[in-house]
Amino acid sequence: MSHEATNWAIKQRRLKPTTKIVLWHLCDRFNPDYGCFPSQDRLAHDCEISRSTLNDHLGQLEAVGLLRRVPRLDPVTKRQLPTRYIPGFEPGFTPVAVAPCPEIGHGDGTRPVSDFPADPCPENAESRVRISDTNSVRESLSKPVKEEEGAQARGAISDEVFGKLLAALGLDPVALPSWWQGWPPRLHVQRWRDELGLTEAEIIAAAEASREEHPEPPDGPKALDRAMQRAAGRKVEDAGRKRRKPKTPSAPAAKPITDLPAFYADLINSDRYLPVSAISNTMRDAMLARGLVTAERMRERGVR
Repeated sequence: MSHEATNWAIKQRRLKPTTKIVLWHLCDRFNPDYGCFPSQDRLAHDCEISRSTLNDHLGQLEAVGLLRRVPRLDPVTKRQLPTRYIPGFEPGFTPVAVAPCPEIGHGDGTRPVSDFPADPCPENAESRVRISDTNSVRESLSKPVKEEEGAQARGAISDEVFGKLLAALGLDPVALPSWWQGWPPRLHVQRWRDELGLTEAEIIAAAEASREEHPEPPDGPKALDRAMQRAAGRKVEDAGRKRRKPKTPSAPAAKPITDLPAFYADLINSDRYLPVSAISNTMRDAMLARGLVTAERMRERGVR
């Protein structure tokens, strides 16, 4: 991780929200000594989008001169290696200015597409860069780019709400850690609201309760996923109790039943947002033992 690289990504303007998130996560994988070589699966997982959508946004970053992709081949096996990504701040960077390669969408196929030392554009019948598949870890977010970005723009977390959340967690807005900067954390908070069904006030209340148990500020919004998941579970249970018909005076009051395996199984079997960290090994084994979910569905949702 390079703070200079992520700061550079945050400063870029006139990018669509998802395109900027892709650039930020790409820079988060940048190593000052070795460069940037994340796999397609890793980038798609980080950005929570499909690989085909990821490549659309990578192409947009190349088109505006902020990125260059350099495909590589193993010199012995001739198998394709992870693509090298060259962000615009690297010394000697030049934007893509050659005719597209028919196989992978950039380069002319006869010489390296960068001034950096690299293998030429491969002559494969297909290239991993253009595979139009889905990211199984975040299948629920595989939707058209315009629809996804439109939803983000309509329901974005306001600066006021985000500021209240930071204050509840004891974070200084003037000196925020990198994992709380830019679009990714705001989008993560937005999913707590849209996917888990929490209101903004409930999110802040859950954050305050979490800080009472853990005084140190969390390392990014992902560290709060379980607290928000529990808050959503309590909200579902409270709503269920309110809908129940009142018992006759002679009948004893029924105690609410908390069935966490069934709750998490419902999340896994649905297309709602599911933080992978929310499912422990014990919870996974309990759901499998009761037949609430299948091992194949768990793998599709990224639960190991």
